Amino acid sequence: MLSLRGIGKSFPGVRALDEVTFDVRPGEVHALVGENGAGKSTLMAVASGALAADDGAVLIGGEPLTQARPEQARGLGLGIVRQHPALLPDLTVAENMALGVGYRRVGGLRRAVAWTREALAPWGMDIDPRDRVAGLSMEKRFIVEIAKALALDPKVLILDEPTEHLSAEEVQRLFAKVGEVVAAGAGVVYISHRIPEVKRIADRITVLRDGRTRGTFDACSVTEEQIVERVVGRTLDTVFPAKAPVPADAGARLVTTGLSGPGFDDISLTVRSGEIVGLAGVQGNGQAALVRALAGLVPSTGGIAVDGQRVRGANAAAAKAGVVYVPADRHGEGVFLPLGVGENIVARTLHKVSRFGLVGDARARATAKERIRDLAIKTPGPETPIRSLSGGNQQKAVMARTLLAAPKVLVVEEPTQGVDAGARVDLYRILRAAADDGAAVVVLSSDNVELEGLCHRVLIMSRGSVVKELAGEEVTEAAIARAALTSTTVRDPARTRVRRRGRLRAWTAGDQAPAAVLAAVVVLLGLGTGLHNGDYLGQFNLTNLLLMIAPLLLAGAAQQVVVMGAGFDLSVGPLMGLLVVIASYWIVDGGNLVLGLVLMALGALAVGVVNGVLVTWCRVNPVVATLAVYMALQGLYLSLRDTPGGTIFPPVVAGVQARFGVVPLVTVLAALLVLLLELALRRTRWGVGLRAVGSEPDAAERLGVRVRLVRFTSYVICSALVLPAGVVLMAEIGVGDGRPGLAYTLNSVTVVVLAGAGIFGGRGSFVGIIAAAVLAQQLVNVSPFLGLSPSWGYWLPGLITIGAAVSYAQLRRTGGTGARA
Repeated sequence: MLSLRGIGKSFPGVRALDEVTFDVRPGEVHALVGENGAGKSTLMAVASGALAADDGAVLIGGEPLTQARPEQARGLGLGIVRQHPALLPDLTVAENMALGVGYRRVGGLRRAVAWTREALAPWGMDIDPRDRVAGLSMEKRFIVEIAKALALDPKVLILDEPTEHLSAEEVQRLFAKVGEVVAAGAGVVYISHRIPEVKRIADRITVLRDGRTRGTFDACSVTEEQIVERVVGRTLDTVFPAKAPVPADAGARLVTTGLSGPGFDDISLTVRSGEIVGLAGVQGNGQAALVRALAGLVPSTGGIAVDGQRVRGANAAAAKAGVVYVPADRHGEGVFLPLGVGENIVARTLHKVSRFGLVGDARARATAKERIRDLAIKTPGPETPIRSLSGGNQQKAVMARTLLAAPKVLVVEEPTQGVDAGARVDLYRILRAAADDGAAVVVLSSDNVELEGLCHRVLIMSRGSVVKELAGEEVTEAAIARAALTSTTVRDPARTRVRRRGRLRAWTAGDQAPAAVLAAVVVLLGLGTGLHNGDYLGQFNLTNLLLMIAPLLLAGAAQQVVVMGAGFDLSVGPLMGLLVVIASYWIVDGGNLVLGLVLMALGALAVGVVNGVLVTWCRVNPVVATLAVYMALQGLYLSLRDTPGGTIFPPVVAGVQARFGVVPLVTVLAALLVLLLELALRRTRWGVGLRAVGSEPDAAERLGVRVRLVRFTSYVICSALVLPAGVVLMAEIGVGDGRPGLAYTLNSVTVVVLAGAGIFGGRGSFVGIIAAAVLAQQLVNVSPFLGLSPSWGYWLPGLITIGAAVSYAQLRRTGGTGARA
């Protein structure tokens, strides 16, 4: 079903795969095992079309994979569950599923929600298809990724570390699904560091080490120990270091009293110096929220004390008290991916390698080298980008940074998640050494064997409460599992009510909430100003206000299109100015109206094409590219008209400014156009693709989205929207003068920020653009009616924009933390 023949792949300075041959037969599970960095994920990236091999061939169902394109691999019948899910955080679950399996399979975007609900129902995880993926816990994200792959009815199913975030019950469901896939005649590739799982599910096992295959074996013919030895290339004498008894006179280092928070209640515990205490239980019972509360990352009530001193405040206060937290999400929270290994190691203790506020490179490098040597981190040097290291070595770098901080309390969540057998041994020794140095260590792990080998005591949690404590000889894998699975506790109804109220918080962190808030501000401000000065609500002022809104609305929508795709366009303002100058030569008395409009349209599209080519194909930073175009356009319209000239034909001006009652028709048309963009954003493949690119371009590309084309198109559409904005501005100015257009660059950015868009892409609403444009123009308009100086016309928009940006950031940060916890 899958045949990889002589696969070779090199990266700068590294031979990742060397003549690797691997095959999967119909109706079998073929496991691929190896240390982090052995080449497993690289090999599967080649198989799935996400990466082009330098040498060799890939055949899926007997058909050759001719291009490195994930959509071709999917078309040939390959489905993959990646170690890092290819999900788009700013899209809903249903949109992710539709994009991942194909719109035709789900019946189009309109049926995506119902189809996704059916696909997820067997997992019993209570995942709402309308929820944004960013708000899902890690285990729910993996369920979505697995369901997405299974929905393809694949001939070949690749599972890359699929159980790292799953509970025992969910693993059972997954294995049952794998059994169904195999029974239907498909082939399954199973990649895992959990050797007992491999032995349980696999028919054959292939060992990969240092980019080469080291043998293929029938699963029943090798023991777990033999597999581990072949994986690491050496014999492991022991896995867990001996537990040193906690000294009888060891003081209480961490004490919590009545600690409660989102998902856990009334937790009182004491951890002594030199003691390792584990947290266990079925996932989702409050353990993750508890460890984050200990680190000050989620709000809590009750008391936390370190060495007898009460910890008051959030994460900064906990860190100052000596609490150091190692997160489970290594890539999202543990390491700084763009930085080097050395920079990651010293990041928490810069004061130790600094003098007078300046970091000493030599001291930082020496410190990093020492830690790299002591912890056996496999890296060419401290300058190597940490993203190029294997998961186990990244985790060692996190632990190196942690130990440099000399923690009094070490809180570790899933310390060996996604880590190979050899690195696990090293990490266990590191944790033991931290305890031997006097730290109080709290370990949350879903691996009961790990808890048995490491911990002096284990607390089992169920429904937010500690239901049992095991100590000494009681700490066994069987006892931990028994206590977790036989608990009869129930949650406090008051806590359930708190969780229900979280839906309102989720809505306030959504895309449409800013529009509702801004609309309310517009109404209140309008009524208040009208009561203060009746002329504000007069026909003359309202008509002028609505007419001034039209070009701002269109410019804001134009900027929103590129921002949604993680771009930026500083050329919006000068392009409007250039279009006005072009019009002043042709749309005049005795001129040619049609030719003038055609030339304006060609000018706008030409600018969009130039911006798109620079950003997408030439890979120039969007700010740099559009800033250069900004200056070029400014120079162009000044060379055409360095002083205002060329009166716009009055009948054309009158036509553009035509109104129905007090409402200019051009404003109504602009609003309708923006509403059509909102509809396209939510209901069309273009809109989903644009948000996908802005949300996570790498994942979008793996799902088959043509990232470059989508980004290029966004710049062309942006300039196309500037065209009607330029026509309205032309009618407002009445002469050929490009300078008034410049202000629309910053004004368009203001509107986008007010509308609550994610400035780095993926999130936003065109309905919010309408409300934001109205408010932005209204803030300029109200000053004289309130008797304020003209300077308030600048201060008010600035203050409101800052307030909106801060509020949106806080709402989304709170919503995201709550969801993750």
